[in-house]
Amino acid sequence: MHVIKNHTEVEVFLGVDVGKGEHHAVALNREGAKLYDKALPNDETKIQTVIDKLTVHGTVLFVVDQPATIGALPVAVAQAAGVTVGYLPGLAMRRIADLHPGEAKTDARDAAIIAEAARTMPHTLRSIEVADEQDPELSMLYGFDDDLAKQVTATSNRLRGLLTQIHPGLERVLGPRLDHPAVLDLIRTWPTPAKLRTAGRRRVATRLKKLAPRMYDRLAGEIFTALEAQTVVVVGTNAAAVVLPQLAGMLADLRASRDTLHTQVEALVEAHPLHQVLSSIPAVGIRTEARILTEVVGKDFATAGHLASYAGLSPVTWRSGSSIRGDHSSRRGNKILKRALFLSAFAALKDPLSRAYYDRKRTQGKKHNQALIALARRRCDVIYAMLRDGTLYETKTPAAA
Repeated sequence: MHVIKNHTEVEVFLGVDVGKGEHHAVALNREGAKLYDKALPNDETKIQTVIDKLTVHGTVLFVVDQPATIGALPVAVAQAAGVTVGYLPGLAMRRIADLHPGEAKTDARDAAIIAEAARTMPHTLRSIEVADEQDPELSMLYGFDDDLAKQVTATSNRLRGLLTQIHPGLERVLGPRLDHPAVLDLIRTWPTPAKLRTAGRRRVATRLKKLAPRMYDRLAGEIFTALEAQTVVVVGTNAAAVVLPQLAGMLADLRASRDTLHTQVEALVEAHPLHQVLSSIPAVGIRTEARILTEVVGKDFATAGHLASYAGLSPVTWRSGSSIRGDHSSRRGNKILKRALFLSAFAALKDPLSRAYYDRKRTQGKKHNQALIALARRRCDVIYAMLRDGTLYETKTPAAA
């Protein structure tokens, strides 16, 4: 997969170890002679000048170790110049580095290793095609969403930890409901047990009713039942009164930011040419579509098996004599894509065809997660065929399948 198709026509192999302020570039000809070995400022004009000098020697292959973030500008300049661009993945880079003498870790050594790998091991490279504007935008938005999701988890855990410290009973009521805006509003208004008692059940219920009209009365009852179960005041409650409302506000803002991002992602996904193809698959929603578009589309996979291996869904056989035997789930691959396909397979259990396949795997002795991974692997084959042919999903009955 990801083969550089015109490798035999390349005369100059330019390896670039990217950095924030400046990169380091090493260029080799087909015989391995060094044509260039210098620091390369992260500047469009400087990068273009180096490419122009090297094109005198023949067709150039431009290879980086990181195509996004700090490597985005060199890739964009090379693509604008009509140069073929390749990417050497980090795992392949580390393994190839172990084959070279020395233990030093320098930019010049890394750039030389990238150039040598491009010259002698083209199968380790992934091609980087000129991307549509939507794909980089989706990648950027989802990268930010991943950061926000981590902050949401950390803030939520911190808030629940403080509630547990000052009033475990109250945390058991409010903690599992922190994703509800009414609960965050309540914590920002009356953050401590004492303030809740002072407000009284009636005022608390009235406040909850604005954002939780269906459960406000039941939730207010559970809150005051928990308050009655603890009469002592734990040390640190006064400090928690300062921290808790700020954490609740941060959590509300983070969730609002994620909702805004999701709206933008949804608009980009729905405008993508492959939206109708991907949305026709059962249990493939906007988020899963976005993950497929950012992690799969634009990459060259020879077979469905290559895509499954890239996603970490292909089983790995372990055999050593007679003591270790069996097939196990891969721990490698693209974890973002694997998680998206796994969750999509779980949601697809409502689909009769997917459910029949899952049940068949269960009857064969596989555990729940194993059966889900097998289903995700099967759906991966379907996605590969649909993206390859541009066809919509065809619904079949379990018996016909």
